[in-house]
Amino acid sequence: MTPSVAFAKAAVIGTGQMGPGIAATLALGGVPVTIVGRTLDSARHGLRMARKAILALEEHGIVAAERSNRALEHLDESTEQEETVAGSDLVIESTPEDLAFKQDLFCRMDAVAKPEAVLASNTSGLSITAIASAARNHPERVLTAHFWNPPHLMPLVEIVRGEKTDPDRAIVLRDFLRSCGKVAVIVKKDRPGQLGNRLQSALMREAIYIVQEGIADPADVDLAARTGFGLRMPAYGIFEHMDNAGLPLVYSVIDYVTKDLCNEPGAPPLLREKIDAGKTGAQDGAGFYDWQVRDVRAMRERRDAFLLDFLKRYNPGW
Repeated sequence: MTPSVAFAKAAVIGTGQMGPGIAATLALGGVPVTIVGRTLDSARHGLRMARKAILALEEHGIVAAERSNRALEHLDESTEQEETVAGSDLVIESTPEDLAFKQDLFCRMDAVAKPEAVLASNTSGLSITAIASAARNHPERVLTAHFWNPPHLMPLVEIVRGEKTDPDRAIVLRDFLRSCGKVAVIVKKDRPGQLGNRLQSALMREAIYIVQEGIADPADVDLAARTGFGLRMPAYGIFEHMDNAGLPLVYSVIDYVTKDLCNEPGAPPLLREKIDAGKTGAQDGAGFYDWQVRDVRAMRERRDAFLLDFLKRYNPGW
């Protein structure tokens, strides 16, 4: 395969939070996409959500009406998984984060997919090498395509190569996703957390530790992140910041600060205490915040409004 090869037909397996947004992205890239659900109702739900995502992008001026209309025509739904996989050049699954489940799925897909097809997982943390071990015929065509949530708004897609992944196939998928308007990066080693989640996990661990140590409250930690370093990150990244500040200064600060950072090999105890107390997050009414008095829907709407405004101004290529 060479990077100039296009995908003529794609399939997305999964109709939950991620699948429809992924399907919308592929359709906006000009490829016919079939959303596969376990039932007709779930497949139709996935199709509705994918269409809704595309129309939201059009409504906010991110996607032109002509391109939106073409993308809508490229969407279809099905419950026939094997038949759809067999007819597709690219399959992206977004199913539960269960290794055994995904291994069984990739075993079945590997048995029916075209030899040249690319089979990708949207897993955010499972080893793609372990998933690909079930694809005994062609493990070289299995890789991770981790879209960030919400997938139709977040630019980043992490393409993770497993131990047997053909590097050229990763390049093909990267270039295709870039043509869909995504910012696709290749992660060359299959390690826990991939790339973005490794960075995010380190940040979350330190944020919890700060609260645990009584250094600051959750609201002030969030405010500092949102209005401090987080605000400038869309303009320049971590290594750009370090070079801009000067490496001698960076060395001095890191050498001094890291001695006091959380260095526990697991999650900070405060997180376990919250879970054991039944404070598991917004879905249960409490986590680090009291979601009986906070509106989680308003928070998500604020997030999506910000992302839509950012995409409208920055426009990564749609």
